[in-house]
Amino acid sequence: MLLDLGLSSFLIDESKRGFSYLRNEKLDMRFGDNCNISAFDVVNEYPEKKLIEIFQKYGEEKWSRLIARNIVSYRKAGVIKTTGELTEIIKGSIPKKLRYYRKGHPAKRIFQAIRIEVNKELDNLKTAIEDGFEMLERGGRMVIISYHSLEDRIVKNSFLRYKGTCTCPPDFPVCMCGKEKRAEIITRKAVRPKPEEISLNPRSKSARLRVLEKL
Repeated sequence: MLLDLGLSSFLIDESKRGFSYLRNEKLDMRFGDNCNISAFDVVNEYPEKKLIEIFQKYGEEKWSRLIARNIVSYRKAGVIKTTGELTEIIKGSIPKKLRYYRKGHPAKRIFQAIRIEVNKELDNLKTAIEDGFEMLERGGRMVIISYHSLEDRIVKNSFLRYKGTCTCPPDFPVCMCGKEKRAEIITRKAVRPKPEEISLNPRSKSARLRVLEKL
């Protein structure tokens, strides 16, 4: 079973749903029409405190407070309709001298946070891993490719749980947590793409692959 958690090139390049901070499109970011909210709703309706929360939790953005404050301030003059407007607010919130020392585009983390919030990506990932593992036959393998630390952390911890890694304090003479070993982790560490692969497919740069085998 393979789960590739990457954002498809179609969504970025052709969907016109505002997934890219490099294009000026309407704020949407929904994977499908069954989502309850869109990026437009998050950006224009969430209170400042809630924006800070999702920017920190899902984007791990250092400048979350200032960006959220500036978004709310901008809203007083009118709604924020496009990715271009949002990107300019984000860029203007980060001190200019620091903007160019960051890894990636200044808006990258905020766009990630909003997209995760809109599509409930991390909750869906946990459900997919649990349901997928139960579907596996004995000896079956689950292969998951994640693309940022939040996803990879969930995958890693889920695999450790199925491996039955003891969580008792180190001074306990015997295991008391009752962790049941249901799987073996095949990849000792996350497998990263080699330079040759990245040169052929630049979007694979942040990929991390982990493999689990059901016992």
